Amino acid sequence: MFAVVGAMSSKPHIPRTNRPAGARSVVSRWFVTPVVVVLAVVVATAQTPIRVPDNKYTPAQDVELGREAAAEARKQLPIMTDREVTAYLDRIGSRLVAAIPEDLRQPAFDYTFQAVNVRDVNAFALPGGPMFVNRGMIQASRTEGEVASVLAHELSHVVLRHGTAQASKATKYQIGQVAGAIVGAIIGGQVGSVVAQGTQFGLGTAFLRFGRDYERQADLAGAQIMARAGYDPREMASMFKTLEGSGASSGPEWLSSHPNPGNRAQAIQKEAASLRVTNPVTATAAFRQVKSYLESLPRAPTTADAIKNPAQARTTPRRTSGATSTRIEAPSETFTEYIEGDIFSVSVPDNWVEVASASSVTFAPEGGFFSGDGEGGFSHGVQFGVVPNGNRNLRTATDELIATLAESNPGFGRPSAFRNVTVDGRRGLQSAIVNAPDGGTRESIRLVTVTLPAGKVLFMIGVAPEAESRSYQSVFDEVVRSITLHD
Repeated sequence: MFAVVGAMSSKPHIPRTNRPAGARSVVSRWFVTPVVVVLAVVVATAQTPIRVPDNKYTPAQDVELGREAAAEARKQLPIMTDREVTAYLDRIGSRLVAAIPEDLRQPAFDYTFQAVNVRDVNAFALPGGPMFVNRGMIQASRTEGEVASVLAHELSHVVLRHGTAQASKATKYQIGQVAGAIVGAIIGGQVGSVVAQGTQFGLGTAFLRFGRDYERQADLAGAQIMARAGYDPREMASMFKTLEGSGASSGPEWLSSHPNPGNRAQAIQKEAASLRVTNPVTATAAFRQVKSYLESLPRAPTTADAIKNPAQARTTPRRTSGATSTRIEAPSETFTEYIEGDIFSVSVPDNWVEVASASSVTFAPEGGFFSGDGEGGFSHGVQFGVVPNGNRNLRTATDELIATLAESNPGFGRPSAFRNVTVDGRRGLQSAIVNAPDGGTRESIRLVTVTLPAGKVLFMIGVAPEAESRSYQSVFDEVVRSITLHD
């Protein structure tokens, strides 16, 4: 299996609208803050107006408070670093953030989305933007829309500043005291009391457990944000029903901290009827892949057990080498366009899943990608990355890239003769290479490079088992033809 490689970064951009006819467009990002544009447009016929509560705190204090509490939470909780899960939550979260109504936007807020390796069905968001979603919550969801509904509900608490609005009704505490109290409320029990030394536990719960009015606001604002982001807001009502029927002896923790404001499902359904979604999110491959991946891992501990035994709470991904045991679905004939920062856009088969990281973005079918222990690789699909070039010519930069690839893949062969290829009207280079890992399946590699401005080179690596290479060549050709450079 070809090892994931490359080193790149990017910044947000405004996506181009002249995408190929019939292609669904998805905004993606490589290690950037979640500032993207709304892809789906909701037409509101009579949506419920949401009034932001009075608040004695400033938005900057929300950010400071959330940052301190999040830092402590990350020390105490087993944060998952698995690329599949991280990229998946980040993609949904970024799409929702892009759909926040203009009058609720807070430029100072920094929205982040992280998974926690515990089985409790829970999620929480902190003032200023940090959000944590338990693995158990994702596994309890039946659709991507249900996952998005949890994030949209929590996001609404953040943008409406419910935490600090609620705390404004009480005595004003020092930020550090409040941060400790919040962490105590997150973790709960005796362990939480230790984390919240010198603070008042009740104050922490005030930031995370809201009354009926705030819950109703978060339901309605969350439904509106979902619709603007391309998700069916009725999935929020569906998620509440899913959680209510989850069978947990004491009920999911998320419901206990988000009490029913009364007629919850009916109110959400009524609000959904006033909203219309265009460009709806319909892809399910990524959700199925992430959920299958989570189910393949050792069972997650409870939050309490994770705090007591942090070393045992880390995930142990199922590793694969050589040929994968999962049957890989053939590339779809229908393509979806992805917009990658301000660098390029590309169309790939719509049954391929995007796996983005700080160093690369990979598109692969279910079962064609793995990650764990800080490593990753794929057996089918394409990977894009950007490497520095300086003032060297494209051939020299490509030779150096190949040398780097060979370091990560001991079975990497010598390239065939280079030939010219056109990438969005620009001259590029293409070569064929065989990767023959020791004891693994021989793979056919298609390498394409093209010069970018500012001394950089964009590369594409197409990978398929040698036995299947002929059926993938036309797909790789179509992917190359679809590339649009954004400079």
